Amino acid sequence: MSGMEEKLFRPEEISAMILGKMKETAEAFLGKEIRDVVITVPAYFNDAQRQTTKHAGTIAGLNVVRLINEPIAAAMAYGLDNKGGKKNILVYDLGGGTFDVSILTIDDELIRKKHHRDISEDNKALGKLHRECERAKRILSSGYEVRVQIKSLFDGGEFSELLTREKFEELNMELFKKTLRPVRWALQDAGLKTSNIDEIVLVEGGTRIPKIQQLLKDLFDGKELNKGINPDEAVAYGAAIQFGILSGVGGKQTEDIVLLDVTPLSLGVRAGVDHRMVKIIKRNTVIPMRKSKTFTTLEDYQTSIKCEVYQGESEFSKDCHLLGWFDLDGILPAPKGEPEILVTFNIDANGILQVTAQDKKTKKSASIVINLKGGLRQEELERMVEEAKQFVEEDRIARQRIEAKNDLETYLYNMKSKTSELEKLADKIDSHGKESIESAMHKAFEWFDENPNANKDEYEKKRMEVEVIWTHFVEKAKGL
Repeated sequence: MSGMEEKLFRPEEISAMILGKMKETAEAFLGKEIRDVVITVPAYFNDAQRQTTKHAGTIAGLNVVRLINEPIAAAMAYGLDNKGGKKNILVYDLGGGTFDVSILTIDDELIRKKHHRDISEDNKALGKLHRECERAKRILSSGYEVRVQIKSLFDGGEFSELLTREKFEELNMELFKKTLRPVRWALQDAGLKTSNIDEIVLVEGGTRIPKIQQLLKDLFDGKELNKGINPDEAVAYGAAIQFGILSGVGGKQTEDIVLLDVTPLSLGVRAGVDHRMVKIIKRNTVIPMRKSKTFTTLEDYQTSIKCEVYQGESEFSKDCHLLGWFDLDGILPAPKGEPEILVTFNIDANGILQVTAQDKKTKKSASIVINLKGGLRQEELERMVEEAKQFVEEDRIARQRIEAKNDLETYLYNMKSKTSELEKLADKIDSHGKESIESAMHKAFEWFDENPNANKDEYEKKRMEVEVIWTHFVEKAKGL
């Protein structure tokens, strides 16, 4: 893209740009190409969101070996260094954009007042305020007061306010308390009491807030929180462990670890005249998992059915999330209720769902691909992969151009600082030589200022021109 040209990107393409940059950074650090990866996702991600994440990885030129839930990854990071006996682990994951509470079992290695101004519609002011509040939150996690100060927040006006930790906690107490609700729900789902929890693992930067730590500690009757893992690194660390397991490069530390993940929401189909949600795989089922259920027709001599696949906990499909649908044709005509259609749900280790159907009488089966909401057709995916490669090439060219530009600028200023050498060699360089050097330097600086967007070759050519003249006169005068 150039100038004011605009282009719309799908979410997976934007995610792919981020993954691509991470890939580039990791390759520069490791000194080798990276292809296979494990990616973590929030525990509540549905099937469509997981597929989109895998597509983003593909577009970025990565092979997504496995998707794992972030709390699972955090638990793996904990479990690697905490062996011995069965333990119930509560993972409290409070990040900048997501909040998850999970309970896992590790069995050995089983894993508007002051200024009277409303800025709610001023995105620029809100952005400034958000950044400053984030800074204040971090400081108050270890300090007791901070000055929240923003220059030109609105109409050139300055905002300045001293914020104490006590006031910060008072302002956010309702939000802090709300984070305890999912903790209680998770305990209820797991059939456990607070006294059954052996460890409480904190994940993401939000858990550094002292009041949140205190509320958690109080909920669990004063139990000390596990702070042995860097909350900002736990998820990435766990993902690395999982990759080590899958690739076989983890060594003895990971060779005996087995990861058992669960599906966060129930999966099923719409059935009956009342459009009920028939759950085939219930929430918190360990995955990978394959389960089947037999259905029949609602009309006489029906030769096809439309199967709608949903995700959610409501009794009725209208209140659940539609993942996709498919048609099964070729059913043997018969009175309603006679045909037997076997619908099979298969969730792989990545939490990706596939659904198949078969007429049990004729044994005729259909290979079904769910058209996920927000999913991509293969040709769309291939197009995005090629476009991503183009962006990588464009980035490479831009980076080389900037490097050549910086190289020329640095060289010119270095040569300018060496003009004292010309004075020392005045008896060996005639006036013509000195004028040639000064003229070349002046023209180069002038050209540099007038051509801020020159390409790589032009910058390199300009440097070569100056270098040739400098070398010809100065190095020759030195007798080199």
